[in-house]
Amino acid sequence: MPLDDVSSRYANIVPRNNLRLPDALTIKHGPARLLARFVLAGDRAARRAGIQLRLRHDFEELAYLSKQPIAQRSKFRLMNMFNRDYAEDLSPENSYWISGEDEYGEIVLTQAGRVFDWPETTLADEARLMFFGGRDVGQQCLVTAEAAKYITGVAFYGGQGWVRPDFRGRHLSRLFPRLGRAYALARWPIDWTFSYVAPLLVEKGIAHGYGYRHLSPSILYPDTQWGPIEAVVACLSAEEAYDDFAEFLITDLSDPKPVDALSRSIDFDDSVTRTSSLPVFQGSSSLS
Repeated sequence: MPLDDVSSRYANIVPRNNLRLPDALTIKHGPARLLARFVLAGDRAARRAGIQLRLRHDFEELAYLSKQPIAQRSKFRLMNMFNRDYAEDLSPENSYWISGEDEYGEIVLTQAGRVFDWPETTLADEARLMFFGGRDVGQQCLVTAEAAKYITGVAFYGGQGWVRPDFRGRHLSRLFPRLGRAYALARWPIDWTFSYVAPLLVEKGIAHGYGYRHLSPSILYPDTQWGPIEAVVACLSAEEAYDDFAEFLITDLSDPKPVDALSRSIDFDDSVTRTSSLPVFQGSSSLS
């Protein structure tokens, strides 16, 4: 089976590139009211922090950003699975990225996600090719993470998190991994969500803030273009993610407005589709 066959097995609505995140949201799976409320509340929190969120699939722009001096100085590393030079099957049907832009249209944060269809295999089987964008050039991979044996089915990888240095220290890393996760769970029939986290972030307790329930060391890639990389597998099931969203709404996104006021313009019968009625302008572009 190909590394990623989710595009053909699970039809999904591809939003127009560069829409505002709430306008790009189409809920086909999961608890619609919870997911809609979470994305709307998260988007409001971002705007209070001076950030406009946009849903994108122009990965060339993400690659361009990764080459800019400020991104390179702050160790922005574009993973091969999000790089069209390596991942030939990267498409709007199986992936997205979110740009957070300041009042001048400059990108100050990123988050990306990709969905894989592994009905008969697991992350333990797929990790070597996945990290390298599906290309087999004899690279090595050592998997000792117990969780990698259980991540199977439709699996969502969320990562490529970057925050511009002057926007750090605002607790953004707690919100934006969750927002990307909520968007993906609404769009695809996901069984597991996971990410790779640096061991140092686990040791410092930072990784727990991303919302993952399970941290499983580790997967080692000894021969990447950046040198050896060791990653802890952070994961949770779809049901655990829904529980986390509900808790986060209370602890971090509490809002005095009632639920109906948050979602009065959204129809929850079978799906939720928002289409922007205003012109959408392209913002200028200047690894967690």
